[in-house]
Amino acid sequence: MDITPRQTEILYRIIEEYAETASPVGSVTLAKLFGVSPATIRSEMAKLEAMGLITQPHTSAGRVPTDAGYRFYVKDSCYDEDFGGDWGREMHALDVRANAQSRADAAIKGAADVLTELTGNLGFATIGEQLYLSGISRLFMQPEFGDRGRVQAVAELLDNLEPWLREASPGEALNIFIGRENPIGRNSNVALIISKFQSPYSDRSYIGVLGPTRQNYSRVTALVRHAGDLLEEML
Repeated sequence: MDITPRQTEILYRIIEEYAETASPVGSVTLAKLFGVSPATIRSEMAKLEAMGLITQPHTSAGRVPTDAGYRFYVKDSCYDEDFGGDWGREMHALDVRANAQSRADAAIKGAADVLTELTGNLGFATIGEQLYLSGISRLFMQPEFGDRGRVQAVAELLDNLEPWLREASPGEALNIFIGRENPIGRNSNVALIISKFQSPYSDRSYIGVLGPTRQNYSRVTALVRHAGDLLEEML
């Protein structure tokens, strides 16, 4: 894909602004950030749209990222060991909650609960043959899920998540599925971020989050990866 450094930076700004506001990002907002004219930004947006990385939900609206735009961002910034950020306080909260538990199942549940609290997503973890879910109500408070059809699609995904994890057994230490990349619930418009770890229950146990594709991927991915590393070290 022939994308310039400025187009890449504009794409990243759109993704990050949209993650914060849940509103399409306009050329005026970006023009102020980049110190150029709105017309220059609109020209670059048109090129990003032609590449399939952003889209315009309404004629008069700004732009939002597509699944392909998110994937470009994730590939470029979310698989580093350092994850491009420092969220030491949040990492510490995970450490404290998990280490406060004397049983393996309680430590796993505690880590999933903290992921929910920190991200606003649904946290989940496998404990043996069971799937622990945390924060379903918080997930459905997100603006993306005001539509009944989307809620039903997410519910279908959740119904099939545990058997899919058991059968597919994702093998990477970190697995990120965005939107239609999801093997189940392809129309649910969610991101599934999963960390694999060894536990007393299985050498392929999983912890992760499920939330809208509108995510702060660097931060959420770092937290999920840390949760998996922490549980493997503890258990």
